[in-house]
Amino acid sequence: MKTISQIESLLFVAGEDGLSTGELAKLTGLEKGAIPALVDELWQQLNDSEQPLTIRSADGRYVLVTKPAYGKLVSSYFDLPVNTKLTQPQLETLVIVAYQQPITRVEIDQIRGVRSAGTLQKLMLHQLIEPVGRKEEVGRPILYGTTTDFLDYFGLGSLAELPELPDIKDVILSEDQQQEVALFDEIDEDGDVTEQEAAEAAVGAVDKTSVPADAVQAVDGDGHNTEATDEHSEDD
Repeated sequence: MKTISQIESLLFVAGEDGLSTGELAKLTGLEKGAIPALVDELWQQLNDSEQPLTIRSADGRYVLVTKPAYGKLVSSYFDLPVNTKLTQPQLETLVIVAYQQPITRVEIDQIRGVRSAGTLQKLMLHQLIEPVGRKEEVGRPILYGTTTDFLDYFGLGSLAELPELPDIKDVILSEDQQQEVALFDEIDEDGDVTEQEAAEAAVGAVDKTSVPADAVQAVDGDGHNTEATDEHSEDD
């Protein structure tokens, strides 16, 4: 695999966050001092060809961007109205941004368990989210927040009108999920699960079928046992 191609692929997945010289060196295993020359070589290759991309250096970071000649074409895509339904990944990401803003892409990835760079780009194209600053930590990643178009799209006057997220106790859980929540409820004051409690949880997980459905219990916030309901929700 060519070193230049490695750098190009890393800059592509980094998106608007870009990568610093140090980050590129760490990811590729190259010497830090060798990175600027390699980035310059990649920049030269991109600009000497008919490829629509080039490299921009900003705040000590390298970002892969479209060439100015394609600006009008790209702008026309930005002007597209949100005339289609948002996909499930887009909705998930939008909810995270709305309730956790300002938030970085990495933090969103950690919550969702998958990469969200492409989804964030789509939401920005729809003008539902936007960069609102940079987080003061290593790499100074971009922070994202919602826009006024987001409020208009969902018919909200302000972020204060966002509905409250449901409490975990109000969510109808499957038997497996109830067991997982119950295990956390059994953590002792020192933050550890006792050997007996861990063993009981393990036995219950293995032999679920031997426990009658009406015997399954949940623990409420005051530590009292309450009968679990027989209601089940459909996974849309």
